Amino acid sequence: MNASDRTPADLLRSALAADPARPLVTFYDDATGERVELSVATFANWVAKTANLLQGDLAAEPGDRLALLLPAHWQSAVWLLACSSVGVVADVQGDPAGADLVVSGPDTLERARACRGERVALALRPLGGRFPQAPDGFADYAVEVPGQGDRFAPYAPVDPAAPALAVDGTELTADQLVARARQDAAELGLAPGSRLLTGRTYDTWDGLSAGLFAPLAAGASVVLCRHLDRLDEEGLARRVESERITGSAV
Repeated sequence: MNASDRTPADLLRSALAADPARPLVTFYDDATGERVELSVATFANWVAKTANLLQGDLAAEPGDRLALLLPAHWQSAVWLLACSSVGVVADVQGDPAGADLVVSGPDTLERARACRGERVALALRPLGGRFPQAPDGFADYAVEVPGQGDRFAPYAPVDPAAPALAVDGTELTADQLVARARQDAAELGLAPGSRLLTGRTYDTWDGLSAGLFAPLAAGASVVLCRHLDRLDEEGLARRVESERITGSAV
């Protein structure tokens, strides 16, 4: 990664330039049996489309606050990088009533209705599937995102010194986020080509870092496992072998 990278979006651009074909996020849901693998290029394409949705259709601007009510999931990772691309503050599990817009999974829709701004819902179904019927008062992400552009350019430059992420009582600027991600990557022993398995949730910095930011900062990849507690020891050992895991943060 480049030492000059100062935002998560910068880290993603560097990863794309270095090796677009390598895996970046491999997602498992051990409650449903779902497995999704996204290369750097595929992940970046999802981020670009989502950032275009955020900046265009949803009219989000730098400094706006987005309540991100999603679990550890590959689509949550996409939204985190889309927010960084636009300059929107991703307030993970934040109060929708105090947010400019909200992005919700299927289990937090009632809570999300407190937001008076734009509301987006994700069904979190395999392969990014849509709701059978969009929840009332919400745009269905799976319906809205496919038609968005594959390249993204922000209307205004993103300020690395501006707030970028809020989680569990901690608020970080983009600069601070990248610095902490690099520090965590070193502590986790991550290097280019490393494969980190994690079952941590996305409601703490440690979970977000292991599940996205530290591997991204190190040029590594993450195997993000939801409901990992449903996997027995033998199943976990098979996954470690099949996914060529080099380290874990569970």
